[in-house]
Amino acid sequence: MIVFRVKKRGLGYDIMQIEDFPKLKTLNVSIDNGVAEIKFCRPEKLNSMNAFFWSELPSVLKAIDKKAAARVAIICANGKHFTAGMDLAIFQHMLSRFDGEPARRAEQLRSGILELQDAFNVIEQIRLPVIAAIRGACVGGGVDLVCATDIRFCTEDAFFVIKETALGITADVGTLQRLQHVMPSGLARELAYTSRPLGAAEALSCGFVNYVCSDYDQLMAHARATAEQIAAHSPVAVHGTKVMLNYSRDHNVSDSLDYVATWQAGMLQVADMQESFQAAKENRPSQFEDLYFRRSAIK
Repeated sequence: MIVFRVKKRGLGYDIMQIEDFPKLKTLNVSIDNGVAEIKFCRPEKLNSMNAFFWSELPSVLKAIDKKAAARVAIICANGKHFTAGMDLAIFQHMLSRFDGEPARRAEQLRSGILELQDAFNVIEQIRLPVIAAIRGACVGGGVDLVCATDIRFCTEDAFFVIKETALGITADVGTLQRLQHVMPSGLARELAYTSRPLGAAEALSCGFVNYVCSDYDQLMAHARATAEQIAAHSPVAVHGTKVMLNYSRDHNVSDSLDYVATWQAGMLQVADMQESFQAAKENRPSQFEDLYFRRSAIK
């Protein structure tokens, strides 16, 4: 049984095991044929992001990655809406903490915001690609989340709202930092300043989502088919591709070319290439070994 610890700024360590997934309060998790489905399971609360969610989502993603239990993850939701965003109780808790000496209060608030950011940074840091399958409302923190995913699909009735400005705050969990990388800057600014909804058709036309499906069944079928296609490839090659895409987004072309050359000098090995060529020669699907589970350097 593999146990791992997730460092939480200001909260010590949270411990999660894959065997504990059935005990989760905000998520249902299933893993089949290399694909993990992580489903929000509080439709009666519009899948709002309560305190359990902010701990459970990153813990689940890290547990799957650590054990190399899947090659692709799909994040989706039960109910008519993806998520209404941050649970009201979280906002109320934050408002209750505006007391004390100003510098210390500010340091405490900053630490709390960084903790929330970490929950979605994990999506980029894990080795497997993450697909968001969205229907209905995706509001506030939901936009923060899906901006961090690798691929976004949605239904025709989906809509996205950067709600924070309308609530009197500046979005601070990743939307403003990532959105301009996945749609034109002018549109990202308009959506952030106005808090107007972005519908599915406009999201597709600007490149924010990859594909729009007619209903939830088609959405999940499309997401699963895409995930299975990714999972059929070499997990080493897919992991390297994710690392390079994220690195290139944040660095210039020259630095990115140098980095991929260094990466390939260590990571480019013959086993998966030989298997790919042999499978093509024999007209059969390739059979690639899974990544190894993440092993601690000190124990």
